[in-house]
Amino acid sequence: MITLFHHPKTRSTRFIFLLEELGVPYQIRRVEVRKRDGTGAVDPANPHPHGKVPAIDDDGSVVFESSAITLYLTDRFPERGLGPQVGGRDRGAYLSWLAYYSGVLEPAFVSKFLHVEVPRGTAGWVAVEEAMPVLVRRLEHRPYLLGEHFSGADVLYGTTFAMFGQSPLMDKSPVIEAYAQRVIARPAFQRAQARDEQA
Repeated sequence: MITLFHHPKTRSTRFIFLLEELGVPYQIRRVEVRKRDGTGAVDPANPHPHGKVPAIDDDGSVVFESSAITLYLTDRFPERGLGPQVGGRDRGAYLSWLAYYSGVLEPAFVSKFLHVEVPRGTAGWVAVEEAMPVLVRRLEHRPYLLGEHFSGADVLYGTTFAMFGQSPLMDKSPVIEAYAQRVIARPAFQRAQARDEQA
């Protein structure tokens, strides 16, 4: 049984979405987290080394960090078709977009949110204004990051774009808006929202 360590309305909500897409048995264990306003605390029940969410425990195998959890779960349940397997034609692209999410896109959004200029030539990531055109080009002529097939990577990107689409962190883009709507229109996303509210 997979246990998702979760706090409502955080990055861990998208893993309810992914688990619903996979259609596998799982349970949610709500944990407390530190919040921006200084409230909350690290929950000793949470296996994440910094007390953050998400983290999962799959019968003793603990996995944390969004890209790692996505890869783990889509590899763990290959029959669900949500991630190209080793040797598959799209495996390299899948790994690249998962790494790009955690190594480039999230740091870009955090830098912009904190009003920190990204040091050119030394940082491993770029400014949001440089990252987003890459994604617009990628999605301009395909419904999902890997083409016609929805994957675990779309869970990460689509939910992020749906969340930031109404904020000044991201310029408006019809391509990105349409992509985000395709992702969050999926029935598994709707089920995840309902479970998040109950957690």
